[in-house]
Parts: sequence; structure tokens; C-alpha cells
Amino acid sequence: MTVRDDFLTWVRTELQAAERALHDGDPGPRRALWSRREPVSVLGAWYNAVGQEDVDTLFTALARRFSDCVDYRVEVLSHDVVGDMAYTACFEHISASVDGEARVYTLRATQTYRREDGEWRVVHRHGDLVQA
Repeated sequence: MTVRDDFLTWVRTELQAAERALHDGDPGPRRALWSRREPVSVLGAWYNAVGQEDVDTLFTALARRFSDCVDYRVEVLSHDVVGDMAYTACFEHISASVDGEARVYTLRATQTYRREDGEWRVVHRHGDLVQA
């Protein structure tokens, strides 16, 4: 396996599981995969955050809105690894309750990653809702 293959496996397993947990109301797994080193940032579909404190607040707020995740699937369109940095450009297909209302929707998400102590960590996310 190549470094790119290993990274993509991590995205499709650990990262996907953490995102599904967030959409089921649990921010812990997502938080665990994010860097604790600055800079970190989110330009999100609903909220933005810059810095550790804002990112932590954002994850807690999002988890309160989400529940009953029936499906979460990441469709990786593009990815690469260069040294200790990587990126993904994806569609995230989600079926979950948002504010108690069952919804099915797709997000476009681009994320940047940094390898820290041998582990991949998310450092930036940009996401928006795909309009039907």
C-alpha cells in the first residue's frame, strides 16, 4: 500500500465513523481526530470557527442539532498526500435528524490534514450544502 492508499483508508474508516457519530449527536470522535495545534479553522455550511476554542464550541453546537443518523457516506472525489500534509474534496451524503426533523442532504466538503506524531489530524474544513 502507498501512503495515499493508507490515508484514503483512514478517511473511509476512522474519519467517516467520526463524522457519522457527530451526525448522531456525539462530537467526541470528531474532536479526537482534529488537531490540538493551531491553526485550526472551519468554514461550515451553518457556522464558522477559527481557533481551538471556537472549533470546540462549534462541534458541541453541531452535535446538539444532530441525532438519529441513519446513513453517512463520504464520496471522495479527489485527495492527495504531500509529506505531512493532505487534503480531501468530497461529497458527504447524510440521512439524519436536524433539530428533530428527519433530513436527507449532501454536503460538499474540502478538508486539510496534518500528520502529527504519526497520526492524521484535521486542521481545516470548508463545507457547504449542495442545492437540489
